[in-house]
Amino acid sequence: MGTQLKVASPLLLTDEQIKTFITDGFLILQTDFSEKFYETLNTRLRTVYEEEGNPGNNLLPRIPELQKVFDHPIITGALTSVLGSDYMLHAHRHGHYNASPEAGGWHKDSYWGYQRMRNHHPWWAMIMYFPQDTPVELGPTGIMPGTQNYETRIFQDDDTEEEALASGKAGTFALIHYDIWHRATANVLGEPRFMLKFEFMRTKAPAAPSWAHEEQTWSKPSSAQALPEQHDVMWEDTWNWLAGKVGSLAGTKPKEEAEVQALVHQLEDEYEPRALNAAYELACSGKHGVYELLQALYHENVRVSRLAAYGLSIAGPEAVPGLISALENGRPKTVVHAAFALGEQGPQAAKAVSQFIQCLRHPSEKVRRTATEVLSMIGEPSEEVVRGLGQCLEDSDVQVRFMAGLSLARLGPTAAAAVPSLEKALNDENRYVRAHAAEALRYIGTEQAKDSLIQFLFNSRWCPTTTPANTFYP
Repeated sequence: MGTQLKVASPLLLTDEQIKTFITDGFLILQTDFSEKFYETLNTRLRTVYEEEGNPGNNLLPRIPELQKVFDHPIITGALTSVLGSDYMLHAHRHGHYNASPEAGGWHKDSYWGYQRMRNHHPWWAMIMYFPQDTPVELGPTGIMPGTQNYETRIFQDDDTEEEALASGKAGTFALIHYDIWHRATANVLGEPRFMLKFEFMRTKAPAAPSWAHEEQTWSKPSSAQALPEQHDVMWEDTWNWLAGKVGSLAGTKPKEEAEVQALVHQLEDEYEPRALNAAYELACSGKHGVYELLQALYHENVRVSRLAAYGLSIAGPEAVPGLISALENGRPKTVVHAAFALGEQGPQAAKAVSQFIQCLRHPSEKVRRTATEVLSMIGEPSEEVVRGLGQCLEDSDVQVRFMAGLSLARLGPTAAAAVPSLEKALNDENRYVRAHAAEALRYIGTEQAKDSLIQFLFNSRWCPTTTPANTFYP
C-alpha cells in the first residue's frame, strides 16, 4: 500500500465522513503525536528551510520524521477509505512556507507531469498537513466547500463567509478532493507557518466499500445544505461508485421528451453547476437522454462536449457503442472526452480496448495521453495492451511516458512483460517518468521487477543527514 510500511491498522472513515467528503470535497482531521514529536519536526523543518531552502520532492528523505505521519492510522485510514488500500503516493510533494500578510489566489492544483481531464470520482486526493498549531491568524489553507467538480470559479469575492479554514492544533490535516478550489490565507502573525502537501492516487477502481461502511443507500449529510449548489445525482453516483457500483443510476430517472429537451438546453447554460446537473440528469433518463449526450460530444463548444462526457461516464452500457464510435472523430477534444467517459465505465467498456490500442499511435499527444490512462482504468490486460503501454514509455511526449508508468502499475503482475521497458524508463530525463517506472516495478512485483527496482534505489540512495554544511562527517 502506497510507498510506506504499515505500523498500525488504519482507522477507517465512517459513512457520514465519506458522505461529507463526497459533497463538500474535504475533511479536516487530526493526528495525535506528542508535543515532543511536533517540536522535533518543526525544528527540523526550520533548519532545513533556513540553511538549504525548500527540499521540494525530497521532503520525505530530508525530513524523515514525516514518515511517521504517513504511517499514522488516521492518515492511512482516511486514504484507504477514499482511494482504496492500494493507493499510491505521488512523487511530487511540497512543503509550503507562508509568512505573507496577504492571502494567496484561489486555484486548483495542476497534475504534476500530466495535463488531464479532471475526475469527479475520487481517483486522486491530497493531504495538507500542518505540523504546528495553526490558528486563523497564522494563515491556514482556505478551502471553498463543494467546488471540487467545477472548472470555473463560481464565487465572486476572494473573501467569503463560505470559506473553510484548515485551522487547528499541531497535527491537523485536510484530506481534500484533488480538484477543489483552495488558497493560502493571510498570515497576520508573521511567524513561520508550514503546510506539507502530499498527493495520492487510486490504483484500482473500487470493487467494494473501503471505509467503515454500514449504510447501503445514499443520503445527504447535513453539511451539504450550506453548499452553493446541490448535485443530488452526481453525489449519489459517487457514493455508489465508491461502493463498487459502476453506472448504477443509468436509466433510473426516465423523462418525457419535453423534459429531455429542456435538459439539453440547460446543458449550454453558462452557469456551470446548472449545466453539470443537466448532464447528470440526462445520463439517468434513459435512451433519449444518452442519445442527446452523445450528440453533445460533437458540440462546437468544447465546454458542452466536456460536460456531456461527465454525463456519459455514468450512463452505463447504453452509452458504450456511441462512445466507441466517437473515438473515430477527427477533433481531438471529442476523442479525449469520449475516451474519458469510457475509462470511467471500467470493464463495461472492454469492447473499446482495440480502438484504444490504436489511439496510442494517434498524432495528437492529448489523445495518446488519455488512451494510455484509460487502458488501465478499463482493466482488461492483454499481451497487446501491455506491449502498447510498454512502447508508450518511449513516446516523444513526456506526459504519455509518465502516464504509461502509472497505467502499468495499475495492471500490476499482469504487466510483467513490460519490465524491460520499465528498466529503460528508470533513466528517463523526467523525474516523474522515472518515479512511475519505479512504482510500476514495485506493483508488478516479479523477481526481475524487484531486482531492477532494488538496483535503481540502491544507485540513487539518499543520505538524510548529508547537507552542504555537513557533507560527510560524522
